[in-house]
Amino acid sequence: MPPPAGTTGAQLGRKQWLFAFALVTSLFFTWGFAYGLLDVLNAHFQTVFGISKLQSTMLQLAYFGAYFVWAPFAGVFMRKVGYKKGIHIGLGLYSLGAVFFWPSAKYEKYGGFVGSTFVIGCGLSTLEVAANSYISVLGTPQYAAARLNFSQGFQGVASFAGPLIAARWFFTGANATSLGTVQWVYLAVAGLGVALNVLFFFCDLPEITEDALAEEIHEVGITNDEAPFWKQYRCVFGFVAQTAYVGAQCGVAAFAVNFLVDQDVGYSQSQASQLFSFCQITFTVGRFIGVGILNYVDPAFLLSFYGICCSLFALLVSQLPGHGGVGCLFALFFFESICYPCIFTLGTKNLGVHTKRGSGLIVMGVGGGAWFPPAQGGLADRANTRRSYLVPMAGYIAMTIYAAGLVVDQARKDGFSMRNRDELTAKRAAAISSELVKDESTSSEKRVSEEYLESA
Repeated sequence: MPPPAGTTGAQLGRKQWLFAFALVTSLFFTWGFAYGLLDVLNAHFQTVFGISKLQSTMLQLAYFGAYFVWAPFAGVFMRKVGYKKGIHIGLGLYSLGAVFFWPSAKYEKYGGFVGSTFVIGCGLSTLEVAANSYISVLGTPQYAAARLNFSQGFQGVASFAGPLIAARWFFTGANATSLGTVQWVYLAVAGLGVALNVLFFFCDLPEITEDALAEEIHEVGITNDEAPFWKQYRCVFGFVAQTAYVGAQCGVAAFAVNFLVDQDVGYSQSQASQLFSFCQITFTVGRFIGVGILNYVDPAFLLSFYGICCSLFALLVSQLPGHGGVGCLFALFFFESICYPCIFTLGTKNLGVHTKRGSGLIVMGVGGGAWFPPAQGGLADRANTRRSYLVPMAGYIAMTIYAAGLVVDQARKDGFSMRNRDELTAKRAAAISSELVKDESTSSEKRVSEEYLESA
């Protein structure tokens, strides 16, 4: 039996909740796979088309630029038609862009790959607005970060599958200088998108409405959604933090293969691609570890700690040669793991009627991936790939400032609430004491009257 209109995640039955959670989580695999392939194609196209590192980042510019352009429209669209129709649109664009890889590879047009990647990015940005916000509100706000980390862990599984496929098919034998296998891989990607679209069409996905969310959080007094959207500061600054973080993450991944080859430790491009997939495995393991930690640690505090670690290891990657730099790269991937989901859930927490618009804004921050890789590519061409990791370090620092600011803000609000609670408790105690004194006084007067009457 479908849930009534105006449902919240907390009101769903266990079977309905598990079904909705599993189905939406399957979407995270789609963009994880596409993203994992994208970073490997970066290095592959440098060989096939004879382009520079900076020119190869046009793929990142198209992919993440689509997020910046399209995500706000996706958020507005879903406010009107709901999550399910938004998912259908996203999967449709995703499949269409993947199909266009076939003629681009057939006629060896780098511009065609860039355009196809932009269409895929539009589809995935729509899916991210839908899936991230749906998982966030599919239950209590307290465990939203843990839920989203768990779901995004499957994105990590797909993201290391991409480089493994590339290491086996893109960079070996005759395929190292051709685009033949790229056609078939992306045709399979398109098929996956079509299959998921059909599955969602025949499935009853409970619609969680913003009005129901607003009513739920108003009951416990934890929202400020009466204020206009532009005054939802934790969301607005969350967009800035997400832009900085995703840009840093994309820069780190986009040049990982180049970095590993350039470290003078004997890695071929195929071996570096395989090692990059191990970095993605480290990232994925970090996500699932983060799920457990977030059940006990405040997301803002954990994000602050991980942000400091990311900044430190990015600095070390930029400075250490050989195996030391490779080890720090693995550590950097581990500490990146929980950052995106935590920023998303912190930025969209308790937005009430602004939930879908806020989700669109935070996902729009993924557009940061369009700006950082070109800057990093420019520095890599002028200096070297190792030094270029100073660029993502700047993004991690900006993210850490946001997280630390939330920790301070929450501590201030908690202190204010505690003082209010203490004052309220003191007033209640004084009122009770006054009533007791009044009752005792009345009892004394009554006793005196009774004694007087008895003596009379």
